Amino acid sequence: MDIETLRSELVQHNQEHLLQFWDRLSEQQKNSLYHELKSQNYEEINQYFKTAMKFASEKLEDIMEPLPSDVCGGVAQCDKQTMEHYHKSGLEAIGNNNVGLLLLAGGQGTRLGVDYPKGMYDVNLPSGKTLYQIQAERILRLQHLGQLQNGKPCVVPWYVMTSEHTKDKTFHFFEKNDYFGLKKENIVVFEQGLLPCIDFDGKIILEKPHKLALAPGRYIHKTAQCSLLCVVDKSPTDAFGTTCKVAGKFQVVEYSRLPVTLKIAEKRNKDGLLTFNAGGICNYFFTLEFLQHVSDPKQERQLQYHIAIKKIPYVDNDGNMIKPSKPNGVKMEKFVFDVFPFATNFAVWEVFREDEFSPLKNADGADKDTPTTCRSALCSFHQRLILGAGGKFVQKDGFPFPEISSQHSGDEHEDIICEISPLASYSGEGLEEHIQGRSLMPPVLINGDHQGRVLITQKATINGS
Repeated sequence: MDIETLRSELVQHNQEHLLQFWDRLSEQQKNSLYHELKSQNYEEINQYFKTAMKFASEKLEDIMEPLPSDVCGGVAQCDKQTMEHYHKSGLEAIGNNNVGLLLLAGGQGTRLGVDYPKGMYDVNLPSGKTLYQIQAERILRLQHLGQLQNGKPCVVPWYVMTSEHTKDKTFHFFEKNDYFGLKKENIVVFEQGLLPCIDFDGKIILEKPHKLALAPGRYIHKTAQCSLLCVVDKSPTDAFGTTCKVAGKFQVVEYSRLPVTLKIAEKRNKDGLLTFNAGGICNYFFTLEFLQHVSDPKQERQLQYHIAIKKIPYVDNDGNMIKPSKPNGVKMEKFVFDVFPFATNFAVWEVFREDEFSPLKNADGADKDTPTTCRSALCSFHQRLILGAGGKFVQKDGFPFPEISSQHSGDEHEDIICEISPLASYSGEGLEEHIQGRSLMPPVLINGDHQGRVLITQKATINGS
């Protein structure tokens, strides 16, 4: 180990404090720290920090503008014939092996109160399936539908991006569950890149005397290079990134950069809707050609880093571990939507929030985004699918529940527990032949298998209850 050359490099970039505990370390710890420090590009890190801090301080009032109407579409404005055309085209693309899926799965489940990846979480559905299993079965169903459409087997490869904390647990979970029916070779689990955390003075933070504090650095008919699903923001305080134009370029502005006091966040049109109301829900579409273009080093270097002000554990000058009570530094991040400004063909598709979006962030007891709210949203969606397919729900005495709608009226019954396995139906297709005219007594589980057979279970249990 050439420690003097390393020390000289650190001094040059104002990061010499990273070796302050060197003489106290064991040989193993010295070796670990040396290789970690040697792997960093300090000139780039310092420049990233300066540009990220400058970017975060920019005012948006004068350069933000709503999305032009020609890039926007949505379920509510689309007629049945056009929707069927889109649906068929999508399945043809899947059937021709032209579609892959990338899942960003680095979340550790800390706010959920668990010590395993969020994808392994069970929100207490009748089936007891985890989020990973539900996603895997949705892929299986899409492959089945793509094969029916084109008459030949097809594959939707699944890329699962994890963090250093979730990669091994995720891989072993998939292995333990036999990849949920998918083929092992069609699943790629990989780890996202990391950058050092930095204090407000630009100094890299030591998590331990021998370790840096690191953090993640991370449509067809429109011939769009990239597009996204969005829902309508109903309040300036909705925690969505706002899809808009900034300085003439398509962009997602994080909600943390649009505080309620900012007039632009509260601006409304004559019809009362928020002017900036295209809330992104982290569902994106990219063409392979576009991704190859933006991953070129010339384009990649133009991507801005975002900063997240955080409470970052660190070691003080005496080597003691400190957990700060207030923010003491920043994590620099890149987001998947940062490539939007490079797009010349862009599309936004508005969907119903109650059908498409119910995030899982917090443990039960919080105000929103909990296992209970997620389960309720999914059951409500499946209620509408069952009603739309001609089924109805009855109470224990055999009488129907009070009139409920198969539309997006918000009249669903919270006490109707029902679940439709993706193996039985992806979005309601094929349900009529199994449930039309049937009376179902909740809890209900409509299950399926890999051969396309459907089984309806009434009085399904939740966690054995």
